[in-house]
Amino acid sequence: MSLPYNDYSTRLREILGTRIQKISINAGFTCPNRDGKVGVGGCTYCNNQTFNPDYCQQDKSVTQQIAEGIAFFRKKHDEQKHLAYFQAYTNTYGDIAHLIDLYEEALSYPGIIGLVIGTRPDCINKELLDYLQELSGKCYVMVEYGVESTCDETLKAINRGHDFATAQRAIRATAQRGIHTAAHLILGLPGEDRTTLLSHAHQLSELPLTTIKLHQLQLIKGTVMAQQFATHPDQFRLFSVDEYIDLCIDFLELLHPNISVERFTSQSPPHLLIAPDWKVKNHEFVVKLQRRMIARNTSQGRLYLYKS
Repeated sequence: MSLPYNDYSTRLREILGTRIQKISINAGFTCPNRDGKVGVGGCTYCNNQTFNPDYCQQDKSVTQQIAEGIAFFRKKHDEQKHLAYFQAYTNTYGDIAHLIDLYEEALSYPGIIGLVIGTRPDCINKELLDYLQELSGKCYVMVEYGVESTCDETLKAINRGHDFATAQRAIRATAQRGIHTAAHLILGLPGEDRTTLLSHAHQLSELPLTTIKLHQLQLIKGTVMAQQFATHPDQFRLFSVDEYIDLCIDFLELLHPNISVERFTSQSPPHLLIAPDWKVKNHEFVVKLQRRMIARNTSQGRLYLYKS
């Protein structure tokens, strides 16, 4: 059955010719918004414990994490290839020789056929892009930028440490080199109403993105935002599942149809999650969204306005 949106998993299988599983890696990086170069304390919503699998620990080597990750996913799908996903913190933030050593250690592992590198748009440079451009001629390479919002006022409020123009420059510089380029966006950050949230679709559609990753705002224990919510809950708009499904569909209708969508939601560990607690697994959410898109007789890009 044809999906009503441009699905990243389907697109990736078309590109690489097989089922793909990403293996998360914590390579021990930090972030310029934590170590004082840009700021301290990190982004107000961030607690990296929310997306590190159990096997993904920085005291283990890249090779060990990959081995354990592949073993974990082999229980479900034996016949598949893997991408090494440098996920935790800022994975282009460091000496370039050290970065290359880590990337190539991952690529040397049997069954790893490419890299996905999560980073900030203010932590990329020409030398590294030159290397990644050359590497992309040999294997699959995607750079995933944390954009989070296209609104500078929001980026300042969440202590992001860069503006949207920085993200625009990084995305364009990466895509111009033929490197797959992704953007990560949080829907529901404080101060952003429906008009602002949908304007993100317009803004990102004008960039040469391969892929976008969405997820709902989640309030996580141990974060500045959790403290803000406890003090001023009226400043937050937390969506129900149905409300968020409709928001995602409205967003998709405005999004350029060539941009593939990797995900709509994120699931944080229950012991860290404050709200919203939907008790809906990611795959269950996707099925609900697909069914509602069909019921609404709509599709990604239906309302996208091509520039002449």
